[in-house]
Amino acid sequence: MTAVLKADFANENEPRISVTDNADRERLAGALREVVGDTYMLLAKTQGYHWNVSGPLFLSIHELTESQYRDLFEAADDLAERARALGEAAPTSYAQFAKTSVIEDDDGKPKTAGEMVDALATDNERCARRFLEVSNLAEDLGDKVTEDMAIARMRQHEQNAWMLRATSAD
Repeated sequence: MTAVLKADFANENEPRISVTDNADRERLAGALREVVGDTYMLLAKTQGYHWNVSGPLFLSIHELTESQYRDLFEAADDLAERARALGEAAPTSYAQFAKTSVIEDDDGKPKTAGEMVDALATDNERCARRFLEVSNLAEDLGDKVTEDMAIARMRQHEQNAWMLRATSAD
C-alpha cells in the first residue's frame, strides 16, 4: 500500500462510507447507541426472567427466553460495531444503557410467568418501534447497511413479541 493510501485510511474516526457528513454519522451512531442500550436492557431482563420463570409453561418460556437472550447478545455486538464503523464510540457501561433505553429495568419483585411474558412482549414491541426510527433515519441519510440492520432487528423484535404473546394466550 502506498503512503498516500495508508494516510487515507489512518483515521478510523473519519470513515469513507455511505454517510459522508460527520454530523450525520454522529447522529446515526447516537441512534445506534440508544438501541444498543435497549438491546442490553432487554437482554438482562430476558435472561433474568429465563432464570426465574416457573409454572406450567416453564419449559416453553425457559427455552424461548434463552433463544431470545442469545440473539440479543449477538445483536448488541453487531449494532455497537456498526456505531464504530461510523466512526463513533459504542456505549461502555450499564449506566449508559439504562440512561438511553426505552426498556425499564425490572423492579425485582416476583412475577408470574404471564407477567414476565407480557412485560417481555411489550418491551420487544418498544424495541421494534425504536428500530423503525433508526431505519427511517438511516434511509434518510442513505445508509443502506444500517437501514438493513435496523429492519432485521425490527422484524426479530416483532416476531419475539408475537411468540411471547402466543405462548401465554388462553
